[in-house]
Order: sequence, then C-alpha cells, then structure tokens
Amino acid sequence: MNTTFLTAAVLLFVAVVMSCQTAWVWWNGRHGAAAKRMAARLESLTAGSTSRREALSILKARRLGAATPLARALPWLHSLDAWLMQSGLPWSLGRLCASCAAFGLAVLAGASLANLPLAVALSGALAGALLPVLHVRRHRARRLRHFERQLPEVCDMLGRALRAGHAFSSAIDMAGTEFPEPAGGEFRTTFDEINYGVSLNDALCGLANRMPVRDLRYLVIAVLIQRETGGNLAELFDSIAWLVRERFKLFDKVRVLSAEGKLSAWVLGMLPIGSAAIINFVNPDFLDPFWNDPVGIRLLDGIVISMICGALWIRRIVRIRV
Repeated sequence: MNTTFLTAAVLLFVAVVMSCQTAWVWWNGRHGAAAKRMAARLESLTAGSTSRREALSILKARRLGAATPLARALPWLHSLDAWLMQSGLPWSLGRLCASCAAFGLAVLAGASLANLPLAVALSGALAGALLPVLHVRRHRARRLRHFERQLPEVCDMLGRALRAGHAFSSAIDMAGTEFPEPAGGEFRTTFDEINYGVSLNDALCGLANRMPVRDLRYLVIAVLIQRETGGNLAELFDSIAWLVRERFKLFDKVRVLSAEGKLSAWVLGMLPIGSAAIINFVNPDFLDPFWNDPVGIRLLDGIVISMICGALWIRRIVRIRV
C-alpha cells in the first residue's frame, strides 16, 4: 500500500476525531448540563428569581435582552416582563400574548356561531382577551399583599439576628431561609447577589424594585440612610415592624368602616341585572322593546354606561388609601 495514502488516511482520521471532539466540547460548553445550571444560576441572580432551585432555565427564556430589536422598539416590554415576574407565575410574555389571543379568538368564534351582532362579538372577544391579564394581575396583587403581611415578621427576625451578633448579610440569609414564599425567595435572592459581589445598597435597591411594596421601600431607604449616618439597626427594624403593624390595624379599621359602602355598591350594581333576569323569566315579552326597538337599544346603552360610571364613582369613594 502506498505510504502517501496511509499518511493521508491517518491524518484524515485524526482530523475527523479532533473535529468531533471540538464540536462536542463546544456543544457541551454552550448547551450542556453544567452550562445550563450556570446560566440558570446567573439568571436567577440578575433577574430576581424567587428561589434557589437549579431548575430556573425558564427565567432565561422569559427575560428580554436589551439588544434585541423588539426590546429597542418597545421599551415597555421590560416593564411588562417585570410585572409578569412579580406575579410569581411561570409565564413568559409569549405565553401571555398567546393566551390573550386564544381566549379572544375563542369568544369571537363562539359569538359568530351564535349569530350575535358584530359589536357584541368584538366586545366579548376583547373581554375574553383581557382574562389572562386579569388572572396575572390578581396573582400579582395577592403575592405582593402576602409579602407585605410577612414584612413585620421579617423585620423582627432581622432585628433579633443583629442583636445575636450576626452580620446584616447573614441576617438576610436567615430571613430567606426561615420564611416561606414570597419573602423567603426574595431575601434569598438578595443574599445571593451580595455573595456574588453586588454591593449591599444595589442588592437592597434590587429587592425594592422586584417587590414594589411601599413598606419595603421605607425599610430599604431607612437601612441605606442608617449605613451612611450610623445608628442602631436592630432598633430601626423594631420601629419599622411596629409602624407596619399599626398601619395594618388602621387599614383593617378602614376596611370594616367601608364594608357597608362596598356592599351597597354590589347591591346597586346587581339589582338592575337581577331584576331584568327575573322579569325576563316571568314575562319574556315584557323586555322585547329593549332588544328590538332602536329607542330601547339606545336606552339600554345609556343604562349600561350610567351603571359603569356609577360603579367607578362608588369604588373611588369607598377605596381609602392608608
């Protein structure tokens, strides 16, 4: 056999093996298990996740890169993504948009099959498209409210930890370990950011940005001022815990006093609908002019608009901010 042919075959074999090895190393470094764990870990720290679990790769998929054309064209997508993350739901922006489109199209198809007017079909489709947004909004409000209720106990634990001789970062770690979600996850993320080199001021500001709770912002501002001027940080946490609890007591009193107004709003809002349903059940022909006569349709439009304005006005009256 020719020596040149053997040399070429050996070199070709070595080149193929080295190419396969290079491709494997590149793929494992970019998409391997270790690379995914590292990317999820870093993303959980920069994006503000709510737990230390390793399976956080979903956060990487849902975060928007600042250099993407879509993010440059629509800067409000970052705020929408942060709003979605504050709800605690494992949803991405794509899933939210797809859910809105699916609900809207489903309602529109149902209205088309029922031969409803175009205006009614479009109104129903719009209401159906808003259902996922309302679902996310409800979860976000409930999560923020739960965090706000946990804040006095968190302040008490931070104060006790400081009195026991722990450093402030260790006290944050204890709060993240002892408390359930959402307070535990947020304080764990803050502690991880501090461990990875983020300054304490930036980590606390990131915590306040991730959880837009008024009392938490007061806490962060007080801690930042105390770090500049000095003072007893444990007594500061005790004072903030007492202040938050007193605010909750006042809020509960206001809620009790405004309960009558809220009940009146529900009764006044549901009374016309309930009366119309009973009349339509007892005498179906009595309300036919509302559906068939043009004057009745205009009156019905005016009634609906008046009811909406009245409900919004009553809500504004009975909703007292504390």
